[in-house]
Amino acid sequence: MLPDGTFEGRAAIVTGGGSGLGRAISIELGRLGAGVVVAGRREDALAETVRLVEERGGQAQAQPTDVREPEAVDALVAATAERFGSVDILVNNAAGNFVVKAEDLSPNGWRAVVGIVLDGSFLCSRAAGRRMIEQGDGGAILSVIASYAWTGGPGTVHSAAAKAGVLALTRTLAVEWAEHGIRVNCICPGPTDTEGAGAALWPTEEDRARVVATVPLGRLASPEEVAVWAAALCSPYAGYITGETLTIDGGHWLEQESYLPALGKQPS
Repeated sequence: MLPDGTFEGRAAIVTGGGSGLGRAISIELGRLGAGVVVAGRREDALAETVRLVEERGGQAQAQPTDVREPEAVDALVAATAERFGSVDILVNNAAGNFVVKAEDLSPNGWRAVVGIVLDGSFLCSRAAGRRMIEQGDGGAILSVIASYAWTGGPGTVHSAAAKAGVLALTRTLAVEWAEHGIRVNCICPGPTDTEGAGAALWPTEEDRARVVATVPLGRLASPEEVAVWAAALCSPYAGYITGETLTIDGGHWLEQESYLPALGKQPS
């Protein structure tokens, strides 16, 4: 656990901050002293995250944002700098996903997921990175991906392709922006006990039990334990780490179990 005050005087943006992992990361950064701006499309959910951060003594602000829209992303970064004086941390957590066979995936379904995950991560990284370069004091960008970015993910072709793109984006920016003191990394959570991913990837109790059985450590991750590592990678204690992916999945990716049973197909 990081010391209290680790992020004192620093400002963080967390996309997809209205629920699940984004909410947990926002709470953890706020608890450690960062001013947090939570972004997402559901104003009521963002307001609840702000309340939870402030309840624990942190400072937070909601900024309704569609990360696919460049103007909205620019407004998000500007609002953060106006409220807290700088932009020091960006967490690209906004995502969309659902289980579907590739041959049944519509062009709109493809565009929706790739737009949020890949386009959104680029637009947010570009806007925040520009601000960090202008400030001249470095910064940290962290993106949330999944292990099927490198293993492939039957049933999640749209998300797998998008997150593979985010991985390449991360490694590229890590090199380009190192001279500015900006570190760019990923975390790769395994199956995590959140309402969003859970509903999409293991919609029934039977599916949930099957997924848990494929995790060598025998359980789902909690959002809070993933958030601790997200904060650590954004902290000065990880100041010599860039271009890396920290996998936090209880060994799940080693099993390479797909989500296809949710489509009624059993693995061969």
